Amino acid sequence: MRIVPVVLSAAAALVACAGTASATSPVQAGTTGELVRYDEALVPAEATAKARTVSVTGTLTTLSVRGLLPDREYGAHVHTKPCGAAPNDSGPHYQHIADPVQPSTDPAYANPRNEIWLDLTTSANGSALAVSHVAWTYGDRLPGSVVLHETHTHTDPGHAGTAGGRLACLNLDFGG
Repeated sequence: MRIVPVVLSAAAALVACAGTASATSPVQAGTTGELVRYDEALVPAEATAKARTVSVTGTLTTLSVRGLLPDREYGAHVHTKPCGAAPNDSGPHYQHIADPVQPSTDPAYANPRNEIWLDLTTSANGSALAVSHVAWTYGDRLPGSVVLHETHTHTDPGHAGTAGGRLACLNLDFGG
């Protein structure tokens, strides 16, 4: 099974990343709680998801899911605000350098180097793991959530960063 080495590598990277903090780069670690569902047809009631993000000298984020539809592509991104009752309550994608035009569809801003993209394809049993590493840290602007979308993320101009409807959401808790 190929997922075990990936999981072990991601776990080791999270531990290594958290262990390299200095006085000038505090560890910012966010974990998630309950899954907020907006579309139970694509995110069944038995589905579970967990995300973790660690920001020290770069930012490493993981998303693991179980019980989603089998053999299906989903998009996922870190968002600026917490989950709410409505799918759009979580705000736009978190961007290291914010696009002055929102919603952001300019590939200069909406890309996996300026945002945290966690696109995944589920296995035959509906499980998947996604890992993102970017060179920047959150600094004073902490994100609020990880949102699961209905398609993989588009990269073409005018559609960059879009991934269809918001299916589910996980709040990020930084313990502060």
